[in-house]
Amino acid sequence: MNVVGFAGFSGTGKTTLIEAIIPLLVARGLRVSLIKHAHHSFDVDQPGKDSYRHRAAGAIQVLVASQQRWVLMHELRDEAEPSLDEHLKRIADCDVVLVEGFKRAAIAKIEVHRASAVTPLLYPSDPHIIALATDERLDTRLPQLDINQPAEIADFIYDRSGKVATLFKNSFSAS
Repeated sequence: MNVVGFAGFSGTGKTTLIEAIIPLLVARGLRVSLIKHAHHSFDVDQPGKDSYRHRAAGAIQVLVASQQRWVLMHELRDEAEPSLDEHLKRIADCDVVLVEGFKRAAIAKIEVHRASAVTPLLYPSDPHIIALATDERLDTRLPQLDINQPAEIADFIYDRSGKVATLFKNSFSAS
């Protein structure tokens, strides 16, 4: 499975960009999965629902299944937060796993940068950044992709996803 991360500071448009790229990759026949790191507490469950009540009662895992989808919720309780590699092992077989966040992970990453964000660039000190999705020209040898042209970024990912390239075949290999 190919893994490519999207790294950048909050407010640069990572989520919006990924949301635009996913259907473009799917339209090309790729099976795409996503792992998103949240820096804050979150809950996908709703108070009052059975699954919420079971978790609140102390269950470590709750799996909810229907004819359309299933979801497994796992409460860490006193466990350490799993690494990206541990999360990748849980992903079903697919062509590409897009990763949002985990900006310090040793995976191939596209840095998302906007001039208006006034944030420092990650690529000078991160050897895992393979391209920049940006709205300004930067003095670098890295490929620069127009952040406002998701098809260009999808092409970049698609062109590399079929190759056993060193770009996306990272330290983790789940085959």
